[in-house]
Amino acid sequence: MARRNNRDQKREEPEFDERIVDINRVAKVVKGGRRFAFRVVMVAGDNRGRVGVGIGKANSVVDGIRKASERAKADMKPVTMVGGTIPHESTTRYSGAEVFLKPATPGTGVIAGGAVRAVLECAGVKDILTKSKGSQNKLNVIQATIKGLRELKNPREEAERRGKAFEDVKPIWS
Repeated sequence: MARRNNRDQKREEPEFDERIVDINRVAKVVKGGRRFAFRVVMVAGDNRGRVGVGIGKANSVVDGIRKASERAKADMKPVTMVGGTIPHESTTRYSGAEVFLKPATPGTGVIAGGAVRAVLECAGVKDILTKSKGSQNKLNVIQATIKGLRELKNPREEAERRGKAFEDVKPIWS
């Protein structure tokens, strides 16, 4: 029996958490009829505060997934978090979709529906309450969620901007 090194036994974990949120068949009408393609919406994150969304369109699902994955990784931007949650409430609109994000105490978990849950879990948020209103178009809901996460303010920077002590501005659960 040959001995194996520890590094051979360890499985390499993917560096990004990628989730396919939507695969849709779309059609382009041309002179000879319809040309079909697939649109893939994917969310990628590092589970440590960075998240991005990517859309890939191709004649095959596999190519669409590859394109969406590349674009999601390229779109990744940081998200402000305090512990395992967000620093303050946020309500954001994107097109017809409106998403409400509310910080939660440790142990609450991610209380969110499909598309919003995928974004939050990829970003690494552990405790949050959400509500999605208006349009249920998955792409618009994802865009509204990411827009809301990117608009969050860092409590330390906000305290400095206001000229207050961090203790006066910090969230009560931190």
